[in-house]
Amino acid sequence: MRRPRGDLGSRPPRPTEGAACAGPGEPWSPSPNSMLRVLLAAQASAAQLTGLLLFPPIQPFCLGPSKWGDRPPGGGPHAGPVQGLQRLLEQARSPGELVRWLGQNPTKVHAHHYPVALRRLGQLLGSQPRPPPVEQTSLQDLSQLIIRNCPSFDIHTIHVCLHLAVLLGFPSDAPLVCVLERERRARLPPKPPPPLQPVLRGGQRLEAALSCPHFQRHPQQHLIRSLAEARPEELTPHVMVLLAQHLARHRLREPQLLEAIAHFLVVQEAQLSSKVVQKLVLPFGRLNYFPREQQFMPCLERILAREAGMAPLATVNILMSLCQLRCLPFRALQFVFSPGFINHINGTPHALIVRRYLSLLDTAVELELPGYQGPRLPRKQKVPIFPQPLTTDRARRKYSHKDIVAEGLRQLLGEEKYRQDLTVPPGYCTDFLLCVSSSGAVLPVRTQDPFLPYPPRPRPQARAASQPVTQDPAQRVVLMLQERWHFCRDSRVLLGSRALRERHLGLLGYQLLPLPFEELESQRGLHQLKSYLRQKLQTLGLRWGPEGG
Repeated sequence: MRRPRGDLGSRPPRPTEGAACAGPGEPWSPSPNSMLRVLLAAQASAAQLTGLLLFPPIQPFCLGPSKWGDRPPGGGPHAGPVQGLQRLLEQARSPGELVRWLGQNPTKVHAHHYPVALRRLGQLLGSQPRPPPVEQTSLQDLSQLIIRNCPSFDIHTIHVCLHLAVLLGFPSDAPLVCVLERERRARLPPKPPPPLQPVLRGGQRLEAALSCPHFQRHPQQHLIRSLAEARPEELTPHVMVLLAQHLARHRLREPQLLEAIAHFLVVQEAQLSSKVVQKLVLPFGRLNYFPREQQFMPCLERILAREAGMAPLATVNILMSLCQLRCLPFRALQFVFSPGFINHINGTPHALIVRRYLSLLDTAVELELPGYQGPRLPRKQKVPIFPQPLTTDRARRKYSHKDIVAEGLRQLLGEEKYRQDLTVPPGYCTDFLLCVSSSGAVLPVRTQDPFLPYPPRPRPQARAASQPVTQDPAQRVVLMLQERWHFCRDSRVLLGSRALRERHLGLLGYQLLPLPFEELESQRGLHQLKSYLRQKLQTLGLRWGPEGG
């Protein structure tokens, strides 16, 4: 006897070829355009925006039964009928087919199947420019099914359904949203009623979304990219500052959005103070990204000339970002190195941090601007730039490869032939430093001066010729750990501060040997790591042990 089409034993339909939506079993997240439409909707409140951003994209049920709080019969996520129905829902070719699978198998349907159906509905509707009326009817039928079974949902399933309903475009007064919201409130412990939320318009919505604490802690790149498509009149300086800070905090090198920030800075130049500009410029230096906007540098030079004396800390912060981009305007440098500016900042609460930044700028002038003829930072005002590992490295020490690399070097070379975390003039902390003779022998560090002279100067020829062959001048090799967080997210571009340190150490005369995190993570155990370090050192022609001194 032929089985009816809705029975679970029938063969699942094949997905339509060439469909733009995600395939069966693939996680789904809302498109950037739909997220942006919700954020810029006419009647969006702060509470709705927070709810939209509160939950991550939904994962399929196959990740485990506890994800939905509903364990299928049979004791596991792969129980036949339950898993089979989920597979049918994920492969449905139309909203009508979704409703048919749910309606014709009432005894097989569990709470977690409804979020799966909503997720697949979003995929189907997203692939159609304008759903036909019959699909709208199926949408209403699915809403009624969810409303009827909502009392059996757990709190997480209710939250997920609410999240997906908002993304599908259900208004706040729709029966589905009202019932889900009522069930959500019924499951929560009683609390005082919150104050009325005002209706947010224009840029206020973006401010509310970007100010959400959950959004600030967790980067959501699909939403960040969509914000670059907003209309200029909807973007305010505060919104742009929040975007810039979010990009910098999470190392998101998004060219489209960075270009939008650069264009906004140029267009709004007359209305922006240097305190706002320093925040807008921050991600460019941190993310090592120079914008294509042709007026970017002329605009910053005009702002620095106009406001340098009114906000000293903002001025040096802007110059620090430009220093990471290898762009230092002479006129601004002459101002911050002038005696009047230095005397002014010495009496301020942030004098130490400004002097550290000025010391780094002075180093950049020494190493990168041979044609600079203006004033320089007096020697008595200089302080070490980065005398210890950076804050991020200290915070992530337990994830770093530094300890195992140190142990590998100890067993490979011996403790006397390398130095760890040594700060070299003018104040850069090195991961590992070796002293190497001209013949390639790794020398004991205690027998050598590990520091190269600063400012760098060529070794006098007469002095080099007078030294015995056994006293050849030693070369300094710096092993640079390149950890995962030293790069822009999902990119092979070093952060501006890291690129600056490597560039300056190279200009000072140190030979750099990078140790990228991908190579370090691929080593299995200390034995493999030692073989890896031996190979890296040998590529430089280094020798050690009895034959290497």
